[in-house]
Order: sequence, then structure tokens, then C-alpha cells
Amino acid sequence: MADTPSFETVSYDDPAPHVARITMNRPKARNAQDLAMTYDLNAAFDLAARDEDVKVIVLAGADPHFSAGHDLSGDGGKTWRDFPMVGTWGGFDPAGAEGRFARESEIYQGMTERWRNLPKPTIAAVQGKCIAGGLMLAWACDIIIAADDAEFRDPVLEMGVCGVEFFAHPWEVGPRKAKEWLFTADWLTAEAARQLGMVNQVVPRDGLMPAVLEMAERIARKPAFALKLTKQAVNQSQDSMGRPAAMAQSFALHQLCHSHNMQVHGIPVDPGGLPEGMRGRFTKRKSDEAAE
Repeated sequence: MADTPSFETVSYDDPAPHVARITMNRPKARNAQDLAMTYDLNAAFDLAARDEDVKVIVLAGADPHFSAGHDLSGDGGKTWRDFPMVGTWGGFDPAGAEGRFARESEIYQGMTERWRNLPKPTIAAVQGKCIAGGLMLAWACDIIIAADDAEFRDPVLEMGVCGVEFFAHPWEVGPRKAKEWLFTADWLTAEAARQLGMVNQVVPRDGLMPAVLEMAERIARKPAFALKLTKQAVNQSQDSMGRPAAMAQSFALHQLCHSHNMQVHGIPVDPGGLPEGMRGRFTKRKSDEAAE
């Protein structure tokens, strides 16, 4: 695709007929999602969605891991002003809960929901670690194919927050397992995730992309309009069970946790559950926000 734009943090290619592949390309940061990656992913998804030749979209992560989640080291001096706002909430700058609610509505919950509702089938190719915000990236996709070494974890409760912003846990693994998984912050293996219905297939690590592309090509042989409407039908069936309202409430509780931690600890997370080396990162980010 000669006219395909280049991106700072992701690569974009067409590895099979009617298939677009978006690869998160921050391997040194374990594909952690900073602001640049959020908006690069969004632009790449939009590119694939608007390309009439593309019928299936693959989301992958450069080795060794799919994604370590949100980048807690900051955004390299960039702010939301350096990127095109996608939502309409606005108000990212005010102090307290107002600004944080707005920012996370845009870059986490809103973006993930937007990607979930893209009108074309999407497949996540997951290898290695998939942690916290990385779960949201995989969950946004319609199908998850995991390497046999893939492991999934949401340790956000250890930080004094009730799970990631796109709170799909009960929908992905069921309510009882969701509670156990969140309460313990344990790792979930690829095979356990498959048995729970969160992962469609588990394949050997060296066969991950061939398996993903084989499925993508099978899907791409189907009529494009029927694919779009079938995806919409399944998503609407899930949404009619109350998913959007439940997730909006969970997002509000997530923000309540941040506000509580700011009042009690002076940073948006409870430092008691953080590894020693991570505490300074949140302190620095708090100072950066105050300076904006």
C-alpha cells in the first residue's frame, strides 16, 4: 500500500488479500500504550475501516509481548493538545476529578468502545504478557487468538482502583471468575482464558500469526456487508443485556477510586500496592499535571 501513511508507534500493512494488520511497535516499552500510541491506533483503525478493499483487521504487538498496558512512565512531554481529539467530552485541563474523568473518557474508555464498534471483523493476535490496559486492546477485538505462552492479568486493584477503565471482565470471563481474577490479581493462562471463553484459540507461539492470517482469510471470503451486519447483530445482542450501562457505572467507580487516592495519598493510585520503582512515576505525573 504505497499511499499508506506512516505512524510513530504502530506499523500498518496488508499481509493477505482484504486483510489489514496493525502492529503495535514499541517493543522496548513492551508495547505500553501512551498518548501517541492511542491516537496512532485510532488513525490506523480508521484507515482500515475506510478502505473498501479491507474486510478484516488484525491487531498485533511486536515481540516479545502483546502489551504491558498503559504507559506509566508518561507521554514523552506530549499532552492531549498534540493529538486530534476524537470525542466530544473535552475539558481535559481542569483540576481534580473533572480533568481526569474527561481524559480517561477520551483515551481509554471512549477509544476502546469506538474500536469495539468498528464495522469490520477484528482479530487480536496475543503473545507473551497482556496486562491491564493491554486487556482493553485485546477485548476491543471480535476474536482473540493467543499463543500458548500468552498470559493475562489486571493488577489495577493492587493500586487501589477497581479494575481497568473498560470494565469488560464479567462479560469476558463470567462474574465469579471476574471477582476471583480481580481480587487475587493472578495471571490467567491462555488455555484457562480459552476455557472461560475469553480466547477463541490457543496455538503454538511460532504458529500464532499463520493461524491468525488463516482465520482472517477465511473470514475475508465472506460478503462484506453480511460481515458488518453480523458483527453489529452480536454486539447489539450483548449491549441489550446492559453492557454499556454497566460499563459506564464501572468507569464512574474507577474515577471515584482515583479521586479517593488523590485525597488520601496525593497520587491517583494507592502507593501501598505499587512496586517501589513505580511510585515516583505517579508522583512525577501528578507534578506534570499541576504544571499544565
